[in-house]
Amino acid sequence: MQLIDCGTGAESWYDRAVIWRNRTLRLLDHVPVPIAVCEYGGRIILANRAMAAEFGLMTGQLQHRKILDLFTLRDSATLPVLAEAVRLHRRSQYDARVSWTAAGNIERHGEMNVALVSDTPEEQPNLLLSLRTHPEPQAPPPVPPPAPRAEVSPTEARILAAAARGATTARIAKEIGLTTDGVNYHLTRLSRRWHVPNRTALVARAYAYGVLAADAWPPEPAHRT
Repeated sequence: MQLIDCGTGAESWYDRAVIWRNRTLRLLDHVPVPIAVCEYGGRIILANRAMAAEFGLMTGQLQHRKILDLFTLRDSATLPVLAEAVRLHRRSQYDARVSWTAAGNIERHGEMNVALVSDTPEEQPNLLLSLRTHPEPQAPPPVPPPAPRAEVSPTEARILAAAARGATTARIAKEIGLTTDGVNYHLTRLSRRWHVPNRTALVARAYAYGVLAADAWPPEPAHRT
């Protein structure tokens, strides 16, 4: 009969268990999803780098900490559901809404998938946790500043509207009831005030300043409040 050294055999299985545990840890550290394994009572057995990075910590700093010291359950019914699953020896997965304060004191929200795992149905399960982070809300696009306003007289607004239609100085004078010199006076005065070199630029500036209605044709003065 061949003799078996029980002590050596026990050490061999222990060594193999350590090797496979270390391999599992190395594998988990390369998974980008935050993962942790906890005792049923909530004490962390191990966590991967992604989980530790959520809190700006090293993986060893999470070991033995309570998972509920790190995460806040957003649904109070989650714990009773898990307790009932353990009592009935279920091996289902459950999703729990959670929030936590991440590194940099940033409040974050997400879903924690909780799977009950054990080697045998009779054994008290551990909790395999994987975290799915909700995307950070995008900041609304900046509101463009209101268009600059320019104070013009009703006569100046009518002259600008006529100029925008392409009317000649003589035509504008007849329409407004001024002399051509009077029209030129107003146009020159506006050009100097707005620092523009010609009539085309003057009309463009009138639209930019909201003096002329942007959605009207033929051009007309805007209704200003």
